[in-house]
Amino acid sequence: METKQETISPKETIRQGRIQKLVELNEKGINAYPYTFDKNAEAKDLQEKYKDLEPGKETDDEYKVAGRIMAMRNSGMFIDLQDSTGKIQIFCHKENMSEDAIKTLKLVDIGDIVGFKGTIRRTPRGELSIKAVEYTVLCKSLLSLPEKFHGLTDVETKYRQRYIDLIVNEETRDTFRKRSLIISKVREFLAQRGYLEVETPILQTVASGANARPFHTHHNALDMEMTMRIALELYLKRLIVGGVSERVYEIGKCFRNEGIDTRHNPEFTMIELYQAYADYNDMMELTENLVAFVAQEVLGTTKIKYGENEIDLTPPWDRKTMLGAIQEYTGADFNTCYRVGEAIELAKSIGVDAQECESWGKVVELVFEEKVEPSLIQPIHITDYPLEISPLAKVHRDNKRLTERFETRVNGWEIANAFSELTDPIDQRARFEGQALAKANGDEEAMEIDNDFIEALEYGMPPTGGMGMGIDRLVMLLTNSQTIRDVIAFPTMKKL
Repeated sequence: METKQETISPKETIRQGRIQKLVELNEKGINAYPYTFDKNAEAKDLQEKYKDLEPGKETDDEYKVAGRIMAMRNSGMFIDLQDSTGKIQIFCHKENMSEDAIKTLKLVDIGDIVGFKGTIRRTPRGELSIKAVEYTVLCKSLLSLPEKFHGLTDVETKYRQRYIDLIVNEETRDTFRKRSLIISKVREFLAQRGYLEVETPILQTVASGANARPFHTHHNALDMEMTMRIALELYLKRLIVGGVSERVYEIGKCFRNEGIDTRHNPEFTMIELYQAYADYNDMMELTENLVAFVAQEVLGTTKIKYGENEIDLTPPWDRKTMLGAIQEYTGADFNTCYRVGEAIELAKSIGVDAQECESWGKVVELVFEEKVEPSLIQPIHITDYPLEISPLAKVHRDNKRLTERFETRVNGWEIANAFSELTDPIDQRARFEGQALAKANGDEEAMEIDNDFIEALEYGMPPTGGMGMGIDRLVMLLTNSQTIRDVIAFPTMKKL
């Protein structure tokens, strides 16, 4: 009886072929996964050091380089070697290497990590090269690299298997190097201003500090329910109460059990900072100076390009009140409305359906998001948010319907949120109770009451300005990345 043979995929065929080469290397006594290699030079440094070496010229300068083979030509005579700094060509010729080494080179593939020893030369065509005299296989790769990514399927691979993306795309490597530098420069800016970097709990017992739906977990040893933090805020304020410093900040992960789009990932990085004896006006100045400093340090300019837009990050930035911006863009004056029904009707008159909004402040927020926000391309601080949507900000000193809060918008989206922080424990409890009522009525993003935080406020917190900024969005802005997935090394993906 004839048996049905299994079809072997092209990927598995390649893998089996490389495993056979691995066997042959082992038979030759070559360990394809050694422990170390005495590398003493990097591609970028060599390219710079010998940039003036003329075509056809050679030196006696000997180096050891190592990296991943990205291309092989003329049966391995010419190899493109890529390390973390760049590429350099390797020249392998029988005049310089042993006969056995030349034969063994046939067992080396694109994607393998290999170390080479040799001298510097520039080919007659002008390519700086290492004239190899010996090589060491440092890691035999069993899977072949893609030539490039294109199309939806490869976009999925780009995010699911970021290591492949990093290997083949210099642009991706550059983005994550810039991300590291951006965070470093944020720290440098704050250190220059006397801010103390601190750490606060990620596992918490109360989901508060922001309007967001948390992730829940269970602590077995303590037998209690816990949440992943949705914000850094309330523990940082406790540190201001305690007086560890008058200026504190944290850069850390937050987690929100919400949707995924071009600007949202369930796991994201924030910076929050708090400064005693300051208000939201001080935070506006700090925010714009921070972003401008980082842009100048990382990109060498405060004038950047994002998509089709030229954006000038040079301080000072524009400032508009939320109500003023709405009136400017739509002609509607929500200062004249005092009841939610009136606000809903006014919103309807300018084409915004606010029937589901339960307060005047929610209507104002919705109108702003639909009619104003997309047009705010140049950096701007939108100030004085309604009280109902700002449970952690002080009441505005000139208008009790509003708070001293601003959000910074660039390219039509928020990058920072800041307050004159609420320091009155009685008012804070009342605001939390309002949030708890909203949660009981079905608002899954409303905050919970944090009684310990309120008790901390009762010991006394000085006037304080606070600001939170999404690091991922800042990196998007400064690297011209169109989706948050491009700046998070391993974004959250649906399980296959």
